[in-house]
Amino acid sequence: MARLVHIECSPRKQRSASLQVARSFIARYQEHHPDTEIVTLDLWAMALPEFDQHAMDAKYAGLAGTALTPAQQTAWSTLRALAEPLHRADLLVLSVPLWNFSIPYKLKHFIDLVSQKDLLFGFDPERGLYGLLHNKKAVVVYARGLDFSPQSSTPAQYFDFQEPYVAAWLQFIGISDSHAVIIEKTILGEAQDLPAREAATEQVRRLADSLCRS
Repeated sequence: MARLVHIECSPRKQRSASLQVARSFIARYQEHHPDTEIVTLDLWAMALPEFDQHAMDAKYAGLAGTALTPAQQTAWSTLRALAEPLHRADLLVLSVPLWNFSIPYKLKHFIDLVSQKDLLFGFDPERGLYGLLHNKKAVVVYARGLDFSPQSSTPAQYFDFQEPYVAAWLQFIGISDSHAVIIEKTILGEAQDLPAREAATEQVRRLADSLCRS
């Protein structure tokens, strides 16, 4: 049975464009694969731990190859448990709004916690850094209030640190087969917001169809 992990990054449950379109993708995917297990990681409902002294010391003890203290082991086990759903996923879906030209701090917090050596990436002197998530696909639904596309008449495109950041992170942890769907102009009123959502919904449905055929 396939497992789909959805990382929800927006607190706007009823109004969120990224969440609405991501759920449309998941529903279409389930039409093709009704036995798919859906796991939701709602970052706004999770008690994400602090990356505190024990976690930091555990990180550097691991890098140095030294034994962890009990407190460090507890902190590291918490991080390992947070990363485990990503290892078990066959398909990763993220619904990501743009906040201040980048990603919500909850997603940054999650990424900082799980992106550790031996959790999501490895390192050796010959290979350098390499991701540990293999044979997985990702679909990322991005929502932006304005037009950040290269065709925009404003300089907004130069302030897009949302998609490049997430795309680089996915590549870093080993997921090279990723697909982006972008919804823009969501704060410019219903005349532009609704058509943008409808177009993105149609796009994710076609994407789900395509992924299920491959």
